Amino acid sequence: MQPAMGTAGDAYNNATCESFFGTLEAELMSREHFATHDQARRRIVSFMKIWYNASANNR
Repeated sequence: MQPAMGTAGDAYNNATCESFFGTLEAELMSREHFATHDQARRRIVSFMKIWYNASANNR
């Protein structure tokens, strides 16, 4: 990972990241219960692939 390289006070610097984590929390984390860390990891990776591909296709 590399830190964002935006200018100080740039309100849009972390907008994409904040959008992703907000969606992850609202659509996955608050609706599902995971029995194991491995189950949570696999489901989150799957969610990330779906979210990223949908976002990339809308560009």
